[in-house]
Amino acid sequence: MCAAILSVGVLAGPAHAEEQGRATDLGAAGWTLKETGTTARFRGLAAVSRTTAWVAGSKGTVLRTLDGGRSWQDVSPPGAVAEQLELRDIEAFDARRAVALSIGEGEASRVLRTEDGGATWTETFRNPDPRAFYDCLTFFDARHGLAMSDPVDGKFRILATDDGGRHWRVLPGEGMPAALPGEAGFAASGQCLVSAGPRDVWLATGGGASARVLHSADRGRTWRVAESTVPAGDPARGVFALAFRDRTRGLAVGGDYRAGQASPRAAAVSSDGGRTWSGATTPPPAYRSGAAWYPYSRGTALAVGPTGTDVTTDGGRNWRPLDAGSFDTVDCAPDTGCWAAGEKGRVARLERP
Repeated sequence: MCAAILSVGVLAGPAHAEEQGRATDLGAAGWTLKETGTTARFRGLAAVSRTTAWVAGSKGTVLRTLDGGRSWQDVSPPGAVAEQLELRDIEAFDARRAVALSIGEGEASRVLRTEDGGATWTETFRNPDPRAFYDCLTFFDARHGLAMSDPVDGKFRILATDDGGRHWRVLPGEGMPAALPGEAGFAASGQCLVSAGPRDVWLATGGGASARVLHSADRGRTWRVAESTVPAGDPARGVFALAFRDRTRGLAVGGDYRAGQASPRAAAVSSDGGRTWSGATTPPPAYRSGAAWYPYSRGTALAVGPTGTDVTTDGGRNWRPLDAGSFDTVDCAPDTGCWAAGEKGRVARLERP
């Protein structure tokens, strides 16, 4: 997540000191919708701060705000708009630099980069393999990042950059465990591949017999795999999003994305870097596609989905409803600016009394 990138070297200031080491109660908080002027569906979101955020979505649409959502600039890549690309993930380093991922089979999977706030974009990767389908990307810092594809030749494929997304290379597959039959990632929120710190990265799966979480401690070269408690066994079920607040404490959310389908046990927690997972005691009541930790708090996090937002204050063990609005993804910046985005151009910022 973007917050993971920007938190490197950022210390909690006095305004946040009181929240360190304890849970933060967001019970009186709520989402305030920001008019975007579009009906695009935004599954890609990068929260830079309370004032600056990027969203990426359907029909090649990218928007940016610099004033807390009062106004939005359409900074969509012309080529992505012309080809109606599905932009499902965006990672931003600041108000000017961002990297976006379009999804799809073969050449529909691309990476685009801007250094001037979206005034111009450069296509830095176009997938040449018709068997590959890229779902998500993440950055460890402003230089090092990864993107992941659904399995090719029985293994998830990892793409890497060490120059901020200007150039990409496919990593060797020897260190990747074999995928299960039918296993894949979900390009639902840009959070099926997430990182924390300089080298740790996690990959979420579904569709196979079990929903699994893969972890690499060496920027994607070697991986170990663990089963989560989130139900799978169907192409529509599994872990849709991960969030790690550091290299040990993580959340997984998901379920069954089909409307009207039950999603029991749709959240899990890990305290050992993803080696083992425990089901939430009180999970969200329905499918959730995105998750984010609230900065500088011990155990507060948000989970969003088409039927609402839930909050936890005990590290993911118990969740309770916060809002009934539809969102696909959520992200929090180091200054506690939390944003959510979803269908019909919906973008909102979390407001606390």
